[in-house]
Amino acid sequence: MEIMTPSLELLFEQLGLESDEASIDAFVSEHQLPEGVKVSEAEFWTPNQGALLKEKIQLDDDWAPIVDELNVLLHTPT
Repeated sequence: MEIMTPSLELLFEQLGLESDEASIDAFVSEHQLPEGVKVSEAEFWTPNQGALLKEKIQLDDDWAPIVDELNVLLHTPT
């Protein structure tokens, strides 16, 4: 069985989103969050997507830094 190393691309796949670099860049530029909005609570996620992000943060496992990376990207104007 192949063990997948967590990455931003794999996170986007798990969220059901296009995961190539250009698609991730486009998503980030189109979905900036205001200060104080948690990445898992953004209005543009479906309930399942938000729950997945929240779970990955709460578990504080290998996925937490990837969700943190997404959080930073969504809070940094491009």
